[in-house]
Amino acid sequence: MARKEKTIINRRLVQSYLSSTISISLVLYLVGIACFVGFNAKGVSNYFKENTVVSVILKSGTTEEKALQFEKELSEKEFVKTAEYISKERGYQEMKDLLGDNFLDVFEVNPIPISIDLNLNAEYCSSDSLAMIKESLSKMSLVKEVTYQESLVEMLNANLNKIGIVMSIAIILLLFISFVLIGNTVRLNVYAKRFTIHTMRLVGAKKNFIRKPFVKQAAMQGVVAALVAIILLGATLLYAKKHASAIFAMFDSSLLLVIFAVVMLVGILICMIAAWYVVGKVAYLSKDDLYY
Repeated sequence: MARKEKTIINRRLVQSYLSSTISISLVLYLVGIACFVGFNAKGVSNYFKENTVVSVILKSGTTEEKALQFEKELSEKEFVKTAEYISKERGYQEMKDLLGDNFLDVFEVNPIPISIDLNLNAEYCSSDSLAMIKESLSKMSLVKEVTYQESLVEMLNANLNKIGIVMSIAIILLLFISFVLIGNTVRLNVYAKRFTIHTMRLVGAKKNFIRKPFVKQAAMQGVVAALVAIILLGATLLYAKKHASAIFAMFDSSLLLVIFAVVMLVGILICMIAAWYVVGKVAYLSKDDLYY
């Protein structure tokens, strides 16, 4: 009967070990993704900000030569990253693609104005800076109007901050889940060896001596889980680089080794801490509790 019970416990222990290792791997994978985005937060933020377009609409009668010269002047401004001249013909084609072939039937001449599209440096993409830039550009002699999606800029800045907060909370929750999963596995392992542990206590074994093999085993579990997570993370990033190169371009791939090291370190530390904590609580059960 005791042998059958031991077999059942060992089977449950293996299942618990495998399921917790897989679960921890998935948690570490998500932590790795979060770290990758977090470490590249500034780059991601700058990417979206610098793709905000400010349209400088020029007055009617402005010649192409003057417009191109004005584009060159704007490109030299400290707040401008890129400046692009939009001719009437290009503006017409863009509106045609957007609204259909017959959108100009009500007009006798092409009403699309010459304009210059500006992409600003990221540090100038706040609401206050954009308002000052708009006011400054509007005073220039060739400029009829300066437009940009003000609500989009405000929403972008607000959402980037919210995303950072949500990701931080998600990482904390994921680490807590890992801790609980590892704790359950260690608890079952300790229970399976409770009589051996009790014997060790009777001969005077110290708490740290009893903890050592469990913490070592948990550390190995952390290494295995982290390796699986790193493989999954690497595969995901390769897929993103191949199929979403425009999005992947905003990330600094030189940080990959740092992120892999963080995933490995987190995996090992959280497994060891969980094992140390659980063994400290469970290993010192009273003699009567050993049978329950």
